[in-house]
Amino acid sequence: MEKFIDNLSPMDLMRSEKMSLVQLIIPVESAHRAVSYLGELGLLQFRDLNAEKSPFQRTFVNQVKRCGEMSRKLRFFKDQIIKAGLLSSIHPVVEPDVELEELEMQLAEHEHELIEMNSNSEKLRQTYNELLEFKMVLIKAGSFLVSNNNQAVAEEWELSENVYSSDRYVEASSLLEQQMRTADQSGLRFISGIIFQSKALRFERMLFRATRGNMLFNQAPAGEEIMDPLSAEMVKKTVFVVFFSGEQARTKILKICEAFGANCYPVPDDFSKQRQITREILSRLSELETTLDAGIRHQNKALTSIGYHLTQWMSMVRREKAIYDTLNMLNFDVTKKCLVGEGWCPVFAKAKVQEALQRATFDSNSQVGSIFHVMDAVESPPTYFRTNHFTNAYQEIVDAYGIARYQEANPAVYTVVTFPFLFAVMFGDWGHGICLLLGALVLIARESRLSTQKLGSFMEMLFGGRYVLLLMSLFSIYCGLIYNEFFSVPFHIFGGSAYKCRDATCSDAHSAGLIKFRDPYPFGVDPSWRGSRSELPFLNSLKMKMSILLGVAQMNLGIILSYFNARFFHSSLDIRYQFVPQMIFLNSLFGYLSLLIIIKWCIGSQADLYHVMIYMFLSPTDDLGENELFWGQRPLQIVLLLLALVAVPWMLFPKPFILKKLHSERFQGRNYGMLVSSEFDPDVEPDSAWEHHEEFNFSEVFVHQMIHSIEFVLGAVSNTASYLRLWALR
Repeated sequence: MEKFIDNLSPMDLMRSEKMSLVQLIIPVESAHRAVSYLGELGLLQFRDLNAEKSPFQRTFVNQVKRCGEMSRKLRFFKDQIIKAGLLSSIHPVVEPDVELEELEMQLAEHEHELIEMNSNSEKLRQTYNELLEFKMVLIKAGSFLVSNNNQAVAEEWELSENVYSSDRYVEASSLLEQQMRTADQSGLRFISGIIFQSKALRFERMLFRATRGNMLFNQAPAGEEIMDPLSAEMVKKTVFVVFFSGEQARTKILKICEAFGANCYPVPDDFSKQRQITREILSRLSELETTLDAGIRHQNKALTSIGYHLTQWMSMVRREKAIYDTLNMLNFDVTKKCLVGEGWCPVFAKAKVQEALQRATFDSNSQVGSIFHVMDAVESPPTYFRTNHFTNAYQEIVDAYGIARYQEANPAVYTVVTFPFLFAVMFGDWGHGICLLLGALVLIARESRLSTQKLGSFMEMLFGGRYVLLLMSLFSIYCGLIYNEFFSVPFHIFGGSAYKCRDATCSDAHSAGLIKFRDPYPFGVDPSWRGSRSELPFLNSLKMKMSILLGVAQMNLGIILSYFNARFFHSSLDIRYQFVPQMIFLNSLFGYLSLLIIIKWCIGSQADLYHVMIYMFLSPTDDLGENELFWGQRPLQIVLLLLALVAVPWMLFPKPFILKKLHSERFQGRNYGMLVSSEFDPDVEPDSAWEHHEEFNFSEVFVHQMIHSIEFVLGAVSNTASYLRLWALR
């Protein structure tokens, strides 16, 4: 068996790439361009040689700060564009990159211009809102002050309101300013103002309590919505007039108005003065509307110009910041003329890295070339999996759960098949599968065009998983043919049904059932099961047992992968005390259950597998009776149960004690060889010599092994139950 496994082809495509620790010595004049080219290549991971330094002690900290400041300005521009509703003006354009200093100056000018425009716009908007509120207060509060007995005055006020609201009047002297200056000195018997409609009721109650009921409160809806300067939303307000007596009451009312955010405006008693102030307000409102519209047009024009370049600027600033962050991970040599860096790169990428360094030297007109050489590693390399358009989505799914250790088998290779197939087991409808296939083919056909466009979050997710959708749809069509469902409707695709009615009328099909008259249906579920009285028991039993078979097969695949990892890392302890007991435990219980399912299908037995598995633990020596599927089943169950019980301490105890013994022998002089375990392997890379320098702690090793054993035992049960979701969701 071992010779057969040794003769198998190597799992090069299914393991992470072999990595090399390399050192780069780059002249200062070409360092920026070299790091830029290496970043575009994406095959070199730099090590931080300045980890002991704070971010403010590094060489290129000023450049990083400048890039951060430019990023803040660009985010400010984007927020302003979104706020103005000009998001459609942001288009990715390809133009020659400008210098960082020139871009910094442009961004500073644009920011100063936008801040100044926003400040002026806010001031104008605030003034406009105040005048608009004052106009509403004059109109509504004036009606409260008109005598009920003088109807002529009221009619004159209504006529004046209609006339002056449509004409423009310009007064030589500003009665509004005069009234504002003298309002607080006139000893008013009432206070008028405007407040949010949602606060009016609480405001009235507070005034009543503060004045002990010695006031008269009148209110009326403002009639127009006013823009809230804080939220930039249109809000409803209420005009109020509070009649009172006494200076003390006036002080209390003003404080309450301030607490509730109410704006108070003086309304003169004289009706002619009210008309003059109204005319002046209408004139100034018209001027402010014209000014605000002009300011908005000018601001939108500036934002549209910025939005045209925004994507390119953000990409450039992000790239420059990444370059200087990387340069901060490098050290200067003793001459201060070169930067020294270290990093990990795949073995296959060495030539590409050297080519990028040479290109950077040539493009920067440097007189001295960069030096590239491989170093011996003293630590475990990072994990790097080479992906393409097809496997990238599956690799991201696997990495979301955890990243494999260096040189371990890559689970994403198997996920390419298992993930879409298990989805299809639940989806299982070849009509829906065809719809899903058409959508996936559209995304793949437009791959070149969609890859260059800016997509929304949902469309970007669909486009990234286009090949996942492709396999999902193909497997769904396959499983749908097995289930014989086309939009949940069965079809006689592969011939006629194997069952027929008992009589010509077929009146007792749902009561007495059908009879079988020829060979079984060639492929998939017989369409006659649909609508029959035994449809649910039959299909539920079929899908539940199929889910268990698929789950046990996938769990066995995971354990087998751990065996190949242990062989690759030359860890005999993991093979003997993890792989073997895990295989015994899983297959003694759930592998045996899978065997019983297959035998029951083959012989058509009516045995109750629930009863068999439950009493395998409760009464292993009892006679099985009608639940016996084959000769010798009872002694086999006893043996399997004993093997499962032995496998648990087999996983738990031997490995920690053996590691302790090997560690003690190593430091007592009887064995000077390196302690080899699954944590590292000195023979994987010929040029590598990393060692495990941590002290051996038996309690930590034992607790870790105990947790691992408990997780496997409980996981074997819970994972098998979890695979029943394939049946439940179906």
